Amino acid sequence: MAPSTIDPNPPAPGKDLDDTSNTFQSRALIGKVPNHWLHSPSPPLFDLTRPTPPEFAVPSPDASIKLQTTTTPIIISPALTALVIIDMQNFFLSTSLGRAVDGAGNMAGQRLLETAIPAARKAGIRVIWLNWGLTDNEVENMPASTRRAFGFEAALSHETKTKGFPTIDAHGVNQVAAEQVMQGKNGNNQTQNLMEKSKPTRIYKGLGSEIGPVKLEDGSTVDGGRLLMRDTWNAALPPGLDASYQEGKKLAQNPDVWIHKTRMSGLWGSSTPCTDFLEKEGIKTLLFAGVNTDQCVAGSLQDAFSKGWDCILLKDACGTTSPSFASKAVEFNCERTWGFLSDCKDLEMGVE
Repeated sequence: MAPSTIDPNPPAPGKDLDDTSNTFQSRALIGKVPNHWLHSPSPPLFDLTRPTPPEFAVPSPDASIKLQTTTTPIIISPALTALVIIDMQNFFLSTSLGRAVDGAGNMAGQRLLETAIPAARKAGIRVIWLNWGLTDNEVENMPASTRRAFGFEAALSHETKTKGFPTIDAHGVNQVAAEQVMQGKNGNNQTQNLMEKSKPTRIYKGLGSEIGPVKLEDGSTVDGGRLLMRDTWNAALPPGLDASYQEGKKLAQNPDVWIHKTRMSGLWGSSTPCTDFLEKEGIKTLLFAGVNTDQCVAGSLQDAFSKGWDCILLKDACGTTSPSFASKAVEFNCERTWGFLSDCKDLEMGVE
């Protein structure tokens, strides 16, 4: 069914948005109240604030943000919006685990700290830290398809008298090691050597497995903990981001929240802690950031889109270790199908 055209509404008392009252002279209703948008055709604009019928009042500039995107400007309500920061954890970002300080993930973290997080808090937008954080029961019941992405042991206990060693599978977190093994003449022997000597890169034996001691930049050593388990060093935020979270969770209004996830998507299935929180808080619009753009971020965003949340990808607040075409494909679909594509600076300018 085509969107309904609603009667024109005068702007709310006081100044209107950008003093462009013509923007709101003819609007179309998209979707069914209460999960609806309004669209103004000339100039094009989407209102995502869910104004109530029958007036569908123009949002007050004091209670809304006009956000530029790569396609059409949008109006969002800070009270109905959350900045969802995905997987910005030591395992994915720490230079002590071989991540580049100027890599895409760490650069995204800097833009979050410098621009997006301050802008969100200034506007009253909730900040959600959506991170891997597993329990023993969750690891035990993890499907094989998800396990493979984080490594696995090669030998069943009843088939060998020796300790199992990690399979070097050209997939997921062990991809670099696998590529180096493929360059050797004897894959099996090279695999054993990689495990024993920790050369040429750290090899992971799966979710919940011990990753061993980690030497930090200051020369100290920490226990890396079990891979992506709750309350471990590898599942914690890097220092700068952690300081921001610690500050944010003390806010008197709209404090930051930490939500554990158990799959690449934090919104998979019929219900997750993240979907439960969003529904309880009445949040409708999600600004996505984090790593990896084409994996956990895109997976969470697509599930959110399918379940009816508004989705905006902050492209420069995301990063991935995948080739550039992977991010470009996600960005293309965000601006053309799943929602909207914007960046940290546009968020900052919209808040100001």
